[in-house]
Amino acid sequence: MQNLKDLMKQAGQMQEQMQKAQEELARQEVTGEAGAGMVKVTMNGRHDVKAVTIDDGLMREDKSMLEDLLAAAINDAVRRVEESNKSALGNMFGGLGGGFPFK
Repeated sequence: MQNLKDLMKQAGQMQEQMQKAQEELARQEVTGEAGAGMVKVTMNGRHDVKAVTIDDGLMREDKSMLEDLLAAAINDAVRRVEESNKSALGNMFGGLGGGFPFK
């Protein structure tokens, strides 16, 4: 019976740690870039776009090129958020049997 109580306590602690980790990850910001930094997109850990920066020189370029660069910068930001989240959660759970849930 004591083992069950200990297990339930550990589960509650893990749930609390996970919630704190998710809140912390949501506050993190990363910046994705395209066109050698001419387009930058800043995104938080929940994938909310917080800022978009476009070099003034691009405003005179073809609209489709600007759209492509913007899409590439957003995709770069998404990849960076995913890498950051995976790394942070992997470190958090690293002591649980080989990095649960990530390797």
